Amino acid sequence: MTEAFGKLMRLCFIGAIVTTGISVAANFLQAQQPQMKEVEAERAAMRKLAFLAGHWTGPVTVSMGPGKPLPMTQSENVLYKLGGLVMLIEGKSVGGDGKAEFQALATVAYDDSTHTYRFRAYNNGHYVDAPLTVNSNGFSWGFTAGPAHVMNTMHLTTKAEWQETTEVTLGNRPPMRTVEMLLRREP
Repeated sequence: MTEAFGKLMRLCFIGAIVTTGISVAANFLQAQQPQMKEVEAERAAMRKLAFLAGHWTGPVTVSMGPGKPLPMTQSENVLYKLGGLVMLIEGKSVGGDGKAEFQALATVAYDDSTHTYRFRAYNNGHYVDAPLTVNSNGFSWGFTAGPAHVMNTMHLTTKAEWQETTEVTLGNRPPMRTVEMLLRREP
């Protein structure tokens, strides 16, 4: 009976350790997950960008300095992901020859704890993480890269077109407009 009692005690001890481990893991995972209230606040904030969802196309002109600007066709595919918590934006510029000249992938998310939107964009091995300012009919975001400050500003026109410009400022020089695009939502 002593040996059986010892085995029983060891099993109880192992069971207690496993139960404690599961409890600790569950508490840790719960602490890592956003609370439902925060998730709903984030979804509500992301709904302010609902006007972007869809497929957009239109002309874009890129100026890379002196010389003739480069005209292309831009497309933007904008989708909500993760139940409306993240917006995925895939952009592509195609030249007159049909060749892709520019491709980018971006995400937009809202952080309820800081009450800020974040814009994260990826292009050609580069990565930008910038604050995004959202207004009733558009957004803006910018970043600094060395001596250059880049600012992107988008708004919906009265015809519900996506109009966006990019301006680059180098030092004390006035801003140079490097990108102008006007996109229409496709059905």
